[in-house]
Amino acid sequence: MIRIKRKKVIIGGIVVVFGLLIWLFNSGRSFTIGGTQVETPNKPSSISGLNCENAQRRPVAVMMASDPEARPLSGIGASDLVIEMPVTPNGVTRFMGVFQCQTPKEIGSIRSAREDFIPLAAGFNTIYAHWGGEHGALAELDSHVMDNINALQFDGTIFYRKSGAKPPHNGFSNLDLILKQANKFYYSLTKDFVGYPHADKMPAKNISNVATTVTLYSYPNNVSWVYDQSTNLYSRSRGGKPEIDKNTSQQVTASVIAVMNTTSHILYEGDQYIVVKTTGEGNVEIYQNGIKITGTWKKDPKKLDSKLYFYNSNGDEIKFVPGQIWIEITTQ
Repeated sequence: MIRIKRKKVIIGGIVVVFGLLIWLFNSGRSFTIGGTQVETPNKPSSISGLNCENAQRRPVAVMMASDPEARPLSGIGASDLVIEMPVTPNGVTRFMGVFQCQTPKEIGSIRSAREDFIPLAAGFNTIYAHWGGEHGALAELDSHVMDNINALQFDGTIFYRKSGAKPPHNGFSNLDLILKQANKFYYSLTKDFVGYPHADKMPAKNISNVATTVTLYSYPNNVSWVYDQSTNLYSRSRGGKPEIDKNTSQQVTASVIAVMNTTSHILYEGDQYIVVKTTGEGNVEIYQNGIKITGTWKKDPKKLDSKLYFYNSNGDEIKFVPGQIWIEITTQ
């Protein structure tokens, strides 16, 4: 009887230890066994597929300027994902940086919300940070269609004006400050974005699918991405000059470039802004590993927080190379 009890205690102890090891392994922490410190891997980000400490942190989407006066931007190179699209009839673009893994020391310049960005921000289950916005966008956000933080309400505290930068490109913040305010709003700070599939193995290169350069938009917003086989990354230039992250003084790179083709229209006659169709479906080209994959993008127009999907010509969801993703939206 005593032996049976001892056996149960031993088995119970083994189960507890085994469970603890699994928890530590999955939590991305270090622990000690027999005097030896063991480093456990972090979980992969559902967006980039890269292992990181903050993989369980809810993504934060920040609206950022594209204007030449605002360059170089701070923090743009630390985004897990960036969406760029035109916002004016003459082709000026705007960015939405989505941050999860990295915590840049500064983000900016921060700009206003746009209606066509809201479904995209909601689709990644982000906390959407913006400096004001056009009327339609603010009406949506004020009705709490998604968790958001308007910098106009926290100018000088959570968000600040930076000396030396010309208005309206002088608005900045950082993730610690934004998440601090999100916590005060009782927003969830953990993620539940369903994520993108990732794979290390890509289709074989051949004459028909090799693509080492991606060019987009018109001057002075003309963008080029150039593939470097030695790093398996695409380096970004804009207006003929390298796109630099001011925080690091390094050129911006990405593992995946997704070029979404869609339509747009001017909201009101004479209006200075356009509205881009970011729900529904359209053609897409995915550039990764130095090759191009053609397919279709889809986002349910009836469900604001629906995922933005990318499918190949066979109807299968495209698997991405782990790394930072840039979604470039072009319009007709």
